[in-house]
Amino acid sequence: MKQIRENKMTTNTAQTLSASDKALNNNMVGPVVRAGDLAIAIGDAAEIDNPGKEIKIEDKIAYVRIGAEDELILRKETIEECLGRPFRMQELEINLSSFSGIIDMDSDRVRFYFNKHL
Repeated sequence: MKQIRENKMTTNTAQTLSASDKALNNNMVGPVVRAGDLAIAIGDAAEIDNPGKEIKIEDKIAYVRIGAEDELILRKETIEECLGRPFRMQELEINLSSFSGIIDMDSDRVRFYFNKHL
């Protein structure tokens, strides 16, 4: 019985490590935003502002993870168009649960990127 438990633990640990390795060994960058109208608009804006890039949008119910390889840019004007109302970049800061990559934000756009690539 002890041997079976040890093997199970090893298998589970190996599965966990490979899942962690997958999460850590990629070049995905972008925001993690609280679910809601703003998250939907940011997902739409990401697709518009990053032509030719595959945008990955993961709806996790409480939050939405939006990402792209290497670099993702969001423009204030595009977010406003997608929201259908005026928007201040500070709203993104308030609704930003987390992000991956390096963030560079000013009054009219935000850029998520990596300096080094895996």
